[in-house]
Amino acid sequence: MRRRGRKYQAARAQVATDRMYTIEDAIPLVQKVKFAKFDETVELTLRLGVDPKHADQMVRGTVVLPHGLGKTKRVLAIAGGEKQKEAQDAGADFVGGEEIVDKIMGGWTDFDAVVATPDMMRAVGRLGKVLGPRGLMPNPKTGTVSTDIRKAVLEIKAGKVEFRVDKTGIIHAPVGKTSFPSDSLVANARALVESIVKAKPAAAKGKYLKSITLSSTMGPGVAIDTVAVDAAVKH
Repeated sequence: MRRRGRKYQAARAQVATDRMYTIEDAIPLVQKVKFAKFDETVELTLRLGVDPKHADQMVRGTVVLPHGLGKTKRVLAIAGGEKQKEAQDAGADFVGGEEIVDKIMGGWTDFDAVVATPDMMRAVGRLGKVLGPRGLMPNPKTGTVSTDIRKAVLEIKAGKVEFRVDKTGIIHAPVGKTSFPSDSLVANARALVESIVKAKPAAAKGKYLKSITLSSTMGPGVAIDTVAVDAAVKH
């Protein structure tokens, strides 16, 4: 087993292992015990009571965090005609049609998010092996394939986060940076959790939120009280 460094051990000692924290208490604690010199990302890890092997228990969706993620994504819009101008006006960093698909096939990947209009999906489909492994393939379910290309670009620029349960039933998603005001991180975390709860599949039985952990990039995990989260979401 890998031995943790002294700074991590010191941070871990400040987190009680015999209690569950509310989101409001956990976030200031994560900010307090951070020790890395860079501005760490704050992430939520949720273990769900679903079996992703069954299509009707897949949990996937998006949420626009009220206070963003602390960085602006480089957005590529693949569209044609007037839709290209709409994407440019909305702030897309790169805009193109089939020619940009060829550019990506040639190895260009200098972007963080991709949106496309439905009429371009035949060409975009060629990029499955390139964009799929990076989680960038446009999909109608996440709003990245849309006739309203302007809205798609604006949402990503505003801090839209995509979440998807992995094969072990776990979702990892960022909610901001440790430098954010605590209230902003709390609002972001609540927005994410509420969206995941709303995405609960009808086929999921039993306890849905099995466990929730909050942590920064290098810091220790802080266990969140799922009962309190459930009550807050329902309230």
